[in-house]
Amino acid sequence: MCKKVLVIQPIRQNGYDYLKEKGYKVICGSGTTEDEIIRDANDCDGILVRNARITKKIMDAVPKLKVISRHGVGLDTIDVDYARKKGIIVTNSPLSNYNAVAEHTMYFILACAKNACIVNQAFYNGDYDIRHKVTNMELHGKTLGILGLGRVGRAVAKKAKYGFDMDVIGYDPYVKQDVLGDMVTLYPQIKDIAKRADFLTIHLPLTPESKGIINKNVFEIMKQGCFLFNTSRGEVINEPDMIDAVKSGKIAGGGFDVLEKEPPVKTHELFDYKNVILTPHNAAHTHEAFEKMALHAAQGIDEALSGKDITWRVY
Repeated sequence: MCKKVLVIQPIRQNGYDYLKEKGYKVICGSGTTEDEIIRDANDCDGILVRNARITKKIMDAVPKLKVISRHGVGLDTIDVDYARKKGIIVTNSPLSNYNAVAEHTMYFILACAKNACIVNQAFYNGDYDIRHKVTNMELHGKTLGILGLGRVGRAVAKKAKYGFDMDVIGYDPYVKQDVLGDMVTLYPQIKDIAKRADFLTIHLPLTPESKGIINKNVFEIMKQGCFLFNTSRGEVINEPDMIDAVKSGKIAGGGFDVLEKEPPVKTHELFDYKNVILTPHNAAHTHEAFEKMALHAAQGIDEALSGKDITWRVY
């Protein structure tokens, strides 16, 4: 009997094709609630998940479950510790979307430096003289601070350093200076980055330790007029503290692909600021990244269920 794989939410066709070519029966999910996933995953050997939460209840209710494969990188929606206890393999797709997120970060940085939203809206409204009212900024020689130097953080550093001649400094307690060469100068604490950066971008995973780590204590020591960007997880920033910093002008502006609660309410205060760019958690949503996420997640399923070495095993 062929093994069954539940794909909870739609993925690109190449992912389905890969699983079917390997002989798996693919079950397309009907919803993302616990009860819907449990019903759909009945008798399944693997689950391929995008953004749905995979909880203890789900794992306990699917007795044949051997592998959970994440379509993407972040693991905060999967109870990885419980999966480990049950002997369920967890994989992800770390090479699939890091460049897309890094490019999105550079888009934020450039848009803020060039006052893109303000100038664009004024020009659309017939104000040609906006060219005399707003002065833009060059990135050359400016200091970019990066919090988190995993694949995304390093890709941002490379683009900023060698593409725009920025001075790049960074914080990551798990990365050694010799790995980074002259691309990034490491500092031991977040405050060392905050007080030096003209632009500060966050690429930290969401963990109990990182939740709310960017708060009023960090904002107080930031350079006046620093720009802030977040394409990691919204919860790493204390949002009320950030809004206060935007109001006061401590933060000159920024770009946020993620917020504390998603989707945000229509009355979210950040929508009121023309110097803030918001995108709906879609930094990784490129054609290329979707193709790789689908394929790599499917590959993780097959490697786990066929006894092969697992390329991107989480633990």
